[in-house]
Amino acid sequence: MANEWATFGADLHLDLRDAAGLRTGLMDALREAVRTGRLAPGTRLPSSRQLAADLGIARNTVADAYADLVAEGWLTARQGSGTRVAQRAELRRGPAAVPPSGAQRRRAPGGPRHDLKPGAPDLASFPRADWLRAARQAVTAAPNEAFGYGDPRGRIELRTALAGYLARARGVYASPERIVVCSGFAHGLMLIGKVLRARRVREVAVESYGLDVHWDLLAAAGLRLPALGCDERGTRTEELAALKGAGAVLMTPAHQFPLGGALPPDRRAAAVDWARTTGGLVLEDDYDGEFRYDRQQVGALQGLDPDRVVYLGTASKSLAPALRLAWMVLPQALADEVAAAKGQVDWYCGALDQLTFADFLESGAYDRHVRAMRLRYRRRRDQLVAALAERAPGMEVSGIAAGLHAVLPLPPGTEREVLRSAAWHGLSVLGIEEFRHPSAPRTREGLVVGYGTPTDSAWPGALEALLRVLPEE
Repeated sequence: MANEWATFGADLHLDLRDAAGLRTGLMDALREAVRTGRLAPGTRLPSSRQLAADLGIARNTVADAYADLVAEGWLTARQGSGTRVAQRAELRRGPAAVPPSGAQRRRAPGGPRHDLKPGAPDLASFPRADWLRAARQAVTAAPNEAFGYGDPRGRIELRTALAGYLARARGVYASPERIVVCSGFAHGLMLIGKVLRARRVREVAVESYGLDVHWDLLAAAGLRLPALGCDERGTRTEELAALKGAGAVLMTPAHQFPLGGALPPDRRAAAVDWARTTGGLVLEDDYDGEFRYDRQQVGALQGLDPDRVVYLGTASKSLAPALRLAWMVLPQALADEVAAAKGQVDWYCGALDQLTFADFLESGAYDRHVRAMRLRYRRRRDQLVAALAERAPGMEVSGIAAGLHAVLPLPPGTEREVLRSAAWHGLSVLGIEEFRHPSAPRTREGLVVGYGTPTDSAWPGALEALLRVLPEE
């Protein structure tokens, strides 16, 4: 019973000055903590009993110090609410404030009013109630060992659920032993790059248009990145045969990012044939494969040859980037190497989120959410197409009806001007040039419009702002 105090209340670190006397030193320390903002207004302080036990001083000393600080206006004390830091009009901060980050500056007053940048879903539509139900079920049913470090491949419950879902919904040949769960697509690509470099691969071919963050990750692994050409039919995979040093190719075959096309069957076959002939690998980024609106989704390229294609998927577009959940379906010979590489740098992804997502998949909640979002995003894309037909009849959306973004081709020499006009009108949107590989020629201009990003209430205003900045005929 002597140590019962250790289980109650919250910890509070104070720097007491012995020379000032216990009561005076305690009051000075509390004033300084409030004055510098370390104890924010409204913060509940430990009880006098608990703080006295923590500091090894008499309870009356703490009680008297609290009472004096209440009288001075530093603290408040109410029956049933305990002792709290008072609401003060002004506080002197101790250390200098940290300058705002780039993201904070972009969200500051006076920044863009409408966000149509691609790459993000409608975060307001995250299925909170269903996710919370799955989380409760997952935590309740979790075995004790789930709270340890676990297998670097990820929880077996999630890998089993993913194997079933990917086979059913994306045509992926998978088994739990060939799946490695990672913290986002970039994490998975980093691991693949490390393994490829250890295998003495020197080059990974990439598409002419894509994300520089992905190219940078592969380059950081010591890999060269030759770019494949593209035309009106998409990435020219037949050019792979001429790349004598390439050991892999990174592609978005179901929905090319950002240009928006689906890789034709003959070019899909050419990529797989190249991998079979050379012993190379196709790294398939299936970032939004669930969202096709005009017909059934294009199946994963991995189904053509599971031993030569690495399939990478993520929950960032279908649910939310904050979950940091992605997965790789690997050729059997590669699975152990990738798991070992993951264990060296990041042993484990959060087990509770993995268990929650496993339940979310098994219960059917994920399918229901994807179907609901498919209808929502299709409606927005249809509204974009209809608005263009009415207000800018000379402009059409390019690419297939899929995903969370659309490409609006622009006349040569107009992309920069349109982007400047968009910024002037408070619209955040990106141009195709943003995604061009440095070695690829400038052959096209246009806007990459992320219609998945705004909330339902913000979408009409964002669409209207977009229409205002498009060039007149």
